[in-house]
Amino acid sequence: MSDQDQNSPENDPQLADKIKGSARQIWLAGLGAYTKAEEDAGKFFDRLVQEGEQLESKTRGVVGKQIRTVEDRVGEVRERATGTWDKLEHMFDQRVSGALRRLGIHRREEIEALEHRIAALESELTRLRDSDSLARDEEE
Repeated sequence: MSDQDQNSPENDPQLADKIKGSARQIWLAGLGAYTKAEEDAGKFFDRLVQEGEQLESKTRGVVGKQIRTVEDRVGEVRERATGTWDKLEHMFDQRVSGALRRLGIHRREEIEALEHRIAALESELTRLRDSDSLARDEEE
């Protein structure tokens, strides 16, 4: 072999060792980068989960507050509507009762009271007739 062949980079053992060393370092750097990326990805994922939980708790608080506000408003409106409805119903009852009274038509309560009074009078009348009948029988 000639001197040129021996000095060529292909035959230089130190160069081959350097290339192997560089290749190994590149390989190790790649492994390190992969490990670091995996760690960072895990940390990044954990951080995203944590931020998501924080955002969820904030929005729950805001939404919960808005729901309570709406429920309170609905309650207030319901109370007002019920009060107004009760007033209207009472006014209607008074007006109808007044109109019926003017026409000579009595309320149900008045009629029921009269029916009870009639029943009591009938009972009393029957009792008096029975006692009068007993008195006549004794005289005879």
